[in-house]
Amino acid sequence: MTVDADVRTTRKHAARRLLLIRTLVAISAVLGINYVSWRWLHSVNWAAWWISVPLVIVETYSLIDSLLFGMTMWRLKERGEPDPAPVGLTVDVFITTYNEPVEMVMATARAAQLITYPHRTWILDDGARAEMQAAAELESVGYLTRSDAWVDRPRHAKAGNLNNALLVTDGEFILILDSDQIPEPHILDRTLGYFSDPRVALVQTPQFFVNVSESDPLGSQAPLFYGPIQQGKDGWNSAFFCGSNAVIRREALMQLGIQGYVAAVEKSVRSTLRTADTMMAKAQRQVPSDDTQLKAALQEVRDAVGTARRSLSDGTPLSEITYAFQQRVNQVARGVVSEDVARLRADLAEINEFNASVDADPELVFFEDDLIDRLAERDWSPLGAIESVKALLLAVDVDRDDEAQPIMPMATISVTEDMATAMRLHSHGWRTVYHHEIMANGLAPEDAATMLTQRLRWAQGTLQVLFRENPLTQKGLSFGQRLMYFATMWSYLSGFAAIVYIAAPIIYLCFGVLPVHAFSFDFFIRLIPFLVFNQLVFAVVARGIKTWRGQQYSLALFPIWIRAFTTAFNSVVFGRSLGFAVTPKTKQVSRRAWRLVRPQLIAMGALVVAACIGLIRMAIGDGAASGTLVNVAWVLFDLLILSVIVQAVRYPGYEA
Repeated sequence: MTVDADVRTTRKHAARRLLLIRTLVAISAVLGINYVSWRWLHSVNWAAWWISVPLVIVETYSLIDSLLFGMTMWRLKERGEPDPAPVGLTVDVFITTYNEPVEMVMATARAAQLITYPHRTWILDDGARAEMQAAAELESVGYLTRSDAWVDRPRHAKAGNLNNALLVTDGEFILILDSDQIPEPHILDRTLGYFSDPRVALVQTPQFFVNVSESDPLGSQAPLFYGPIQQGKDGWNSAFFCGSNAVIRREALMQLGIQGYVAAVEKSVRSTLRTADTMMAKAQRQVPSDDTQLKAALQEVRDAVGTARRSLSDGTPLSEITYAFQQRVNQVARGVVSEDVARLRADLAEINEFNASVDADPELVFFEDDLIDRLAERDWSPLGAIESVKALLLAVDVDRDDEAQPIMPMATISVTEDMATAMRLHSHGWRTVYHHEIMANGLAPEDAATMLTQRLRWAQGTLQVLFRENPLTQKGLSFGQRLMYFATMWSYLSGFAAIVYIAAPIIYLCFGVLPVHAFSFDFFIRLIPFLVFNQLVFAVVARGIKTWRGQQYSLALFPIWIRAFTTAFNSVVFGRSLGFAVTPKTKQVSRRAWRLVRPQLIAMGALVVAACIGLIRMAIGDGAASGTLVNVAWVLFDLLILSVIVQAVRYPGYEA
């Protein structure tokens, strides 16, 4: 009875907290919409549109970001105790590695072997290192590396490593760990119970790092994301895979791989048939008007193309479509060849008859050259059309020879496999769970250069997914799921907003150009309440969690976010490779750190100079005091945000 009473009390507290969050979110949304609407309609300084319009655009961006965050929190889900893990499930524990220190990987493997629920531990070594294999075998840990099928084919980084392992193991569930993530012994006992629901495909737990100081100058812990944000997404059934510390149902992944294979082949077949129709139409126009036999053959191929395309639209299985199409084209090809053979036989008969006549009358031998010339000039067969038919047959072959394996359960459309895989699972009707309990302890970057590399890869992967499979247009996702995925992608556009937020006060303080009509009472009475309630939402949601560092990095890394956007766009649109940078697990000594944050340092210098100029202009009566003081305060806030970069570069690394 006491346990039931505690559960009821906990649920009441959670319900009250959620009601408070929703109230604050609603008020903040109304105030934000009121402020931005007023800005667009009444306060844009059109005389200086070149800075006024960009500023109101980025304010609109920030409002949308705030609304998306509020919507995420609207269904914040605090799960209670999980159900006990069912008995008798089979589990594979995958530890992914490429070039990390062998002893680090083995420390994770030893901890994995101590997991209390029965399982099999595997090291997935993408570096194919002999020393790694020897260490694994010495301690009876399974060792897997790529098969020969991957030679000279796309490797797809970590996703390819996992896909290779998925096809040579058979556990019903897979626990995925990065090489530095030391699991707790009861991680499976605390997560497998969720899979009693046959619709659940994924259970994600937080990523927590033991080598992070209290001040967390590199912003590694992300307590807001691995907490309220994932809990909010969980409420919308859109908590997503984060690459490690997650348990996944194999059946869901394999279904995803098969469905992806079918979709890829169907897309290829559609494209091939469309090209085939165009090719046959062109061939028909090139055939001599008196060659009715060839015209008829090409038309029959076009008819076969039309039949195949209609069958695709009707949902006929691809194997039936391609088989029927190939058979029909083969029949046409044989008909053309048969016609040529018949003509050849007639010509041979004519030659034989001539030879017999020569035997009877030797003077006829002088007419033999005429016969040979006549036969040589004849079109024996429409060779170009026959070769086109052969190429067409090859094009509709359903074997995916361009890939190491036809089935790719983990998504390979970006340099990070996690979000894209989760989104595909959701689009196919699967459910996911966020279990808010630290189940593994990992290692975070200990230097600015490594941190920047890691953040760049995360942003690039997320934006690649946006450009390739925009959640707003994906079939199968609910309205809430579309917005939850889009919210994460949208946040990486903040780099462009940061430039405007930095430039606006600099322009005013140096040149007196005001991006609004005036810093009037109407302006502040709309802006300040919105900012206050927006921060109240953060405070109530965080409930003691330190979120300031995350807010700093969302703007302070603006060069990284911009670079991620441009490189991801070039990758998707122009096919330029991004590569895959593995995050080092040990501190990297580098003198390049200050150069890596040069844009932020330049911005900070410009802000300081602008503040000085603005104060001088105000002192000599060349600038309004109100505008100058407001913009100096704005500069100080920008400097406070950007100051985290200086702390990051000077960070000496973790000292226990």
